[in-house]
Amino acid sequence: MLYRKIVIITALVSLLTCQVSAETKHIDPDELNGNWHLRVMDGKEVRKARAILDFDMNKMKLSGFDGCNRIGGALKKNSNSNMRTPVLISTKMACREPIHNWVSKRLHETLKEGFSVREDRKYGIDGITIKSPNHELFFKKMGK
Repeated sequence: MLYRKIVIITALVSLLTCQVSAETKHIDPDELNGNWHLRVMDGKEVRKARAILDFDMNKMKLSGFDGCNRIGGALKKNSNSNMRTPVLISTKMACREPIHNWVSKRLHETLKEGFSVREDRKYGIDGITIKSPNHELFFKKMGK
């Protein structure tokens, strides 16, 4: 009897989790403008890398800091509403610690692969998730 209750509760929790994750929505481009601090990359907490993206959707430009270097580039929109930065300009400073190098490499990959952006709430924080074919990044808006 107890086993059956546990199975039912587990099934209900799974259904609720699926429904909550399905409720995330794409963000209005005007709300994307501003500075965003990278908090979690591919399931790993990376706040110490201090990576920041600054979106300017009016000019379709992206700038920021990848954990090691300043970055910038033009945003291009694909036919399926995904964005990408085909050419990412970057300074060439050495990374201080392995976490900075790890974040820098994956952030560049994500921006070049093409990505979607959606409003999200994770870890009790409102923010955005940037998802590419190989990476998932969660950002919190700076100043909020």
